[in-house]
Amino acid sequence: MYGLKQSASGAKITILVAQCVYLMVSGYWLATGSQTAVLTWTLAGCLAIIFLRLNAMMFIWLPRGIGWPEALGNSLAFALYYLGFPLLLRYGGHFNLWAYVLGLSCFVAGSVINTTAELLRKPFKANPQNAGKLYRGGLFKYAIHINYFGDVLWVLGCALLTGNPYALLIPLMLLVLFVFSYIPTADKYLASKYGADFAAYQRETKELIPFVW
Repeated sequence: MYGLKQSASGAKITILVAQCVYLMVSGYWLATGSQTAVLTWTLAGCLAIIFLRLNAMMFIWLPRGIGWPEALGNSLAFALYYLGFPLLLRYGGHFNLWAYVLGLSCFVAGSVINTTAELLRKPFKANPQNAGKLYRGGLFKYAIHINYFGDVLWVLGCALLTGNPYALLIPLMLLVLFVFSYIPTADKYLASKYGADFAAYQRETKELIPFVW
């Protein structure tokens, strides 16, 4: 994941194909279920936004190298979003106004945070004069892994939109994965690459949740 430069187009195509298969299955579940229409259309819209945003990031906005382990891991993770949420909505979901409003707010906020953080960082990374420099600007001044925080928020939003309490296990699993795996791995890589600069960044900035941790 870190330091991979080649395009790895085969791995990216694999992720794209997996997403398309998931969406076809979830579309069938949403179209043939008896769940509330507003939840069906809202979740379908959210899944479409996820698909467009993630693939725009992968192929257009931030086209970086992706290895096969990451491709397979991402494909499995996407199954939880594209298949898990529609399934949980179909079986056990119900409409709750407060959960709906909060879920939609979390989804929008998380999507905006994740995408904005990455796009604001892009010009810095693309500038050859910044080679070897640690980026601490944009939204990353509020948390080292603010992009992961955005991910947790939009996934939480989808879970709330299903109206199924069991759906909350998905953002909880994602949070645990970030805290105990992704963040320690990323921090280790950043510490080895940027040394004292990253150590100072870590002392002065929260890890994941702005103003909290």
